[in-house]
Amino acid sequence: MLTIICITALAYFIMGKDFNPLLEKIKNTDWRAETDKLFKKLRPYAIKVGRAAATPLLQLWYVLRDANTSTKDKVLIYAALVYTILPMDLIPSVIYKFLGILDDGVAVLYVYRKIKNRITPEINRKVEDTLNEWFGVEYEPIEG
Repeated sequence: MLTIICITALAYFIMGKDFNPLLEKIKNTDWRAETDKLFKKLRPYAIKVGRAAATPLLQLWYVLRDANTSTKDKVLIYAALVYTILPMDLIPSVIYKFLGILDDGVAVLYVYRKIKNRITPEINRKVEDTLNEWFGVEYEPIEG
């Protein structure tokens, strides 16, 4: 139910429609539990798509986990992440190849542009730590 409401809210947001009535339906959501479940699905997807493509997904995920993130932004982030990592799509990549991948990217980019000012240096450190755990250390800084 949460997934459907969030994806619908994202579509409404992109179209400029009011999605506040949808927010009422999920006002009692346990976001901590939902983000934990989402993380379990995010890691295998990230490993598949690689470090560079996983970076913005993890940035969104850490903003989603931030207690100061508004419910409206949480809904949009959750929708973009779920839409990207789940196999179901409005434009299936199995049939439409490039267009099927492009719609996932557009969803992430749209939400990313909306919340990018919430990506703090601390969040970027967490993202790098997670990426290093999943992919190994990309490079070691030279100490003087």
